Amino acid sequence: MQRMTLKKYAATHKMSLFNVVKMVKSKELPSETVEENGKEVTYVLVDEHEQDVRTAPKVQKDAPNVGTEERISVLENEVARLRRELDSLKISMGLKA
Repeated sequence: MQRMTLKKYAATHKMSLFNVVKMVKSKELPSETVEENGKEVTYVLVDEHEQDVRTAPKVQKDAPNVGTEERISVLENEVARLRRELDSLKISMGLKA
């Protein structure tokens, strides 16, 4: 197990320091508190086999999203249906003439 400061862990995993502190407090991340130079310093215990965010394969931004057009059309149909339903509710409540 390797030790990292909260700030270094947050920077390495591209997270906010606040979220890392919350995860440590809720025991989602293994940690230890050590007294150094009269101050208590909290370290996150990191497994050496844990995949690092920087070494993870990057998704190509130029690659087209498969099925994006289909998902967009489904969502547009859902929005249209919800608008019709909202209009009918407004009419039934007398809010729209």
